[in-house]
Amino acid sequence: MKSKVYKNSFTSFIKMKEKMSETVCCPKFNPQKWDKKNFVWKDKPFIKESMPTFFHIPFPPMIGKKITRIWNMANDSKKVSSKKDEVLILFSDPHAFKSEIYLSVTGNVPNANNVKISGTFIARVFDGNYNAVPKFMKQMDEYLDKKGKKSEKYYIHYAYCPKCAKKYGNNYMIFFAKV
Repeated sequence: MKSKVYKNSFTSFIKMKEKMSETVCCPKFNPQKWDKKNFVWKDKPFIKESMPTFFHIPFPPMIGKKITRIWNMANDSKKVSSKKDEVLILFSDPHAFKSEIYLSVTGNVPNANNVKISGTFIARVFDGNYNAVPKFMKQMDEYLDKKGKKSEKYYIHYAYCPKCAKKYGNNYMIFFAKV
């Protein structure tokens, strides 16, 4: 059931990212830049959207609408980084009935829900299908346990749209564990 939940959860997101990639294709992803690295974020700026879910399954058109909304707000205010390989769209599910989407920005975006994320994060890169998220999360927990750490919260970034995943032959995702 869990794998079906995660597969359905990102269908709209994938379609949206695919649509965005028609004009600006996903930059080539470098796993070494992110894998097994520690990041310390001090008031890293993001804009945030939330949406209702039903046991972690968002209503299909909702993801695309939310990402389009925050992307357009950030892009119109010129707050999207010019370094496309550093733009993060993070997903977090604080509970079964709510999902959050965070878009990294370079400063405050007018009329947006501006938030700042701080903390120490351990990142791991995984390559596989979206429905493998529960398996990757377990592997991440095991990795953290070996380091004597435990995640307070997870954020997941998907590096490629489906079109680029097919083009490059990989479907990378970065797990950021706040420790």
